[in-house]
Amino acid sequence: MVKGTRDTADTTRSEPTPPGAGAGRPHRRRAVARAAERAIAYLRRKLRAGELGSLPVVLVLAAVWITFQSLNSNFLSPRNLSNLSVDIVGTGLIAVGIVFVLLLGELDLSVGSISGLAAAAFAVLNVNHGVPEWLAVIIAVLAGTLAGTVQGFSVARTRVPAFVVTLAGLLTWNGLMLYILGTSGTVNLDENGLVAKLTSYYFTNDAAAYGLAAIASGMVFLVSYQDMRRRKAVGMPHRSLRWITVRTGVVAVVAFAAAYLLNRFQGLPLALLIFLVMVAGLDVLLRRTHYGRQVYALGGSMEAARRASLSVTRVQTAVLAVSGTMAAIGGLFLASRITSVSQGSGSGVLLVNAIAAAVIGGTSLFGGRGTTWSAVLGMLIIQSIASGMAITDTPTAVQFIITGGVLFAAVLIDSLSRRSQQARGRA
Repeated sequence: MVKGTRDTADTTRSEPTPPGAGAGRPHRRRAVARAAERAIAYLRRKLRAGELGSLPVVLVLAAVWITFQSLNSNFLSPRNLSNLSVDIVGTGLIAVGIVFVLLLGELDLSVGSISGLAAAAFAVLNVNHGVPEWLAVIIAVLAGTLAGTVQGFSVARTRVPAFVVTLAGLLTWNGLMLYILGTSGTVNLDENGLVAKLTSYYFTNDAAAYGLAAIASGMVFLVSYQDMRRRKAVGMPHRSLRWITVRTGVVAVVAFAAAYLLNRFQGLPLALLIFLVMVAGLDVLLRRTHYGRQVYALGGSMEAARRASLSVTRVQTAVLAVSGTMAAIGGLFLASRITSVSQGSGSGVLLVNAIAAAVIGGTSLFGGRGTTWSAVLGMLIIQSIASGMAITDTPTAVQFIITGGVLFAAVLIDSLSRRSQQARGRA
C-alpha cells in the first residue's frame, strides 16, 4: 500500500519550472497595461478636443454588423455583402454631393427631385425617342448640373438660405419630372443596355478585386507618406511613419478581406468600382486643390471668407452644381438597379437617407468639417441596417426608428464636438 501511494504521488508531481520561464510575463503585462493607458489617454484628449474623426462611425458599423450576424448567419455572407456593396451606390453618390453642401453649413433639399428628373430625362429620351444611351446619359447628367447651378447662383446672389431655395427646387424639379414622364407614369429600361449594366455587371476575374485592394492600400500609404513629408519639411505636426504603416496595414486587411468575399460570389461589381473611384476623385478635389480649400474656408466662416476676397458667389454656385451633378448620376444608378423609372423616382426616404448618410458619416451640420468618405461610412451604416432588417424579417417601422436613433446620436456627437472646439478656441 505504501509503495502504491508513493507511485501515485510520483506520477502527479509537477515538473520544476525552468529558471526565468515566467520572468517575461509580468513585463508583458505591464507593457500591455501601459499601451492601454496611452490609448485611453489619447481617446480622452481627442474627445475633449472634439476630434474623434471616424472612430465612432466605425464602432457603430461594427456593432451593427456583429448584431445582425448574431441574429442571422447569412448577414455577412458573400452574397449579402455583394448586394450591399451595390445597394449603397445610388444613394451614396447623392450623399457625396450633400457633403459638399454641408461643408458650407447649408442644406440641399432638392437632390431627390433632381435624381428623379435626370432618370426620367434619360428614360424618355432613350426609350421613347430613340436617343443613343450614351448621349441620353450626358443630357441627363447635364440637366442635374444645370438645376444645381441655377440654385447655387440664386443662393449666392440673393443670400437666401440654401434650404429655402432648394425646397422650391424640390417642388419645381419634381413637377418637371412628372411632366416629362407624362400620363404613362412608368418607363422600363433595356435590361441589356448601358445604364442597366451599371449595377448588373461584375468583373468575374479574381484579379480585378484583389488589384483594386492593392491599389487602394498603396494609395493610402503614398498619400499619407507624402503628407507627412510636406508637414515635416515646414515644421508642422505630422504622423509618424509607424502610424502610417499601421494605418495602411489595417486598410489592406479590410480591402483584401472585402475582395475575397466579393470573389466568392460574382466578383467585383462595376457599380462599386465606379463609386469608389468617384469618391476618391472628389476627395482629392476637396482636400488637395485650391477650390477644395475655398469650400472649407467658406464653411469655417463665411464672413471671414468674404473679407479675404474669396469668390463666394463662384464657390457657392459650384458647390450646388456638384450636388446637382451627383444627384443626377445617383438617380441613374437607382434607375439601373430596378431597370425602370416611375413617378415615384427620387421620392420617399431617398432625400432623408442621403442627408442622414452624410451626417452619420461624420460631416458636420455646422460646416467646415467632413470628407467624401463620410458619406460612404454613413451609407454603409444605413444600408446595413436596412439589409439586416430585411434578412431578419424585422418590420420597416423598426428600421426607421433605429436609423433615426443613429442619426440623432450623430448630430449629438457633432454638437458636443463643436462645443469642445469652441471652448478651446478652435471653431
